[in-house]
Amino acid sequence: MQQVPYGSVDRDKPLIRVPFTRLAVITVCLPLLGLIACIVLAVLYHYNDATYTHCQVPNYLPSISAAISLTPERYIWRFSIGLHSAPRFLVAAAYLSFYHGRFSKRSMEQLLSGLTFLLALSENIGLLLLTYVSSNETYSVHKSGFILFIGSSLVHMLCTCKLWSLIAKYSLSSEEMMSYRQKFRLFLFNGFFCLLAAYFYKRHNTYCEAGIYTLFALCEYLVVLSNMAFHMTAYWDFGGKEVMVATPPEGKRF
Repeated sequence: MQQVPYGSVDRDKPLIRVPFTRLAVITVCLPLLGLIACIVLAVLYHYNDATYTHCQVPNYLPSISAAISLTPERYIWRFSIGLHSAPRFLVAAAYLSFYHGRFSKRSMEQLLSGLTFLLALSENIGLLLLTYVSSNETYSVHKSGFILFIGSSLVHMLCTCKLWSLIAKYSLSSEEMMSYRQKFRLFLFNGFFCLLAAYFYKRHNTYCEAGIYTLFALCEYLVVLSNMAFHMTAYWDFGGKEVMVATPPEGKRF
């Protein structure tokens, strides 16, 4: 028998084994903590630059775009989103597999799940684009990334709620019912504050009133936080699942 210098290795033992709930918490906490750090640093050390508006009216809160465009805030945000984005692609693929298993014999739901997957990818790409191209570098590209992120996010939430309404209709699982209710509430909350943010942004650019951009910034915070909370519902959806790096069974190797 051949001797192994540092002991035998069990080839079937998983190299990495992470509960999906832990992955969900880490994935959401990265941008959450990064955002909080950027806003706090912007307010404490770059208040005048972060709250400046083009028409120079009083503003008391930095917008997210302003907060993540400063230094060192931009590096904190890029670091957070860089680590956050890879698990987001993994979660999108996990949902696609989940939906295909649930709707294996229903072609319309299969198409909707495919669209939802593409929207999840588009949302993540938009987030990366607005993160790595700041508003004071190339504004048009940053703006395009923001529009792609917000538009994809809203439609993704809508499609997800539709799929989960079908799942909840025939489900006896309390976790799945809870997940659907939270998704639907967060979608309504997110959509409402998206409209409110758009209103305040338009009003600020039209009338340049004092404090209106502050209300826009506050609505923007709530939009981003509710987006994070929506993705956090994966905690219920995959509560008993694990992410593993392991040797596949002999019959399933390619």
